[in-house]
Amino acid sequence: GTPSYMSPEQLAGKRVEGQSDLFSLGVMLFQMVTGQLPFTGDSMATLMYKIANEQHPDPVSLNPDLPRCISVIINRALQKDVEKRYQSGKQMAADIGKCLKIMAAEGKA
Repeated sequence: GTPSYMSPEQLAGKRVEGQSDLFSLGVMLFQMVTGQLPFTGDSMATLMYKIANEQHPDPVSLNPDLPRCISVIINRALQKDVEKRYQSGKQMAADIGKCLKIMAAEGKA
């Protein structure tokens, strides 16, 4: 329940399912590849507002060397709309596997 990693629906007190965990994983991936959190604020209210309402920065804008496929995965994981987010961890893992193959083919893995 660390606020920086909470999904919009969790902050709104709505029912939390697996997609909420995938949002949190997206936050962690964003932080791993950029060195910063996708949403920050000088107060809890500001942070919560940004998570619920504002678009996160494009990871590539913070790390220009980031392969596009990683950015695509993060962007999908951080979708505000649960229906646009990954529907299962298996889906997300499959995309990560595909991305690793792309990176290996490009000599970036």
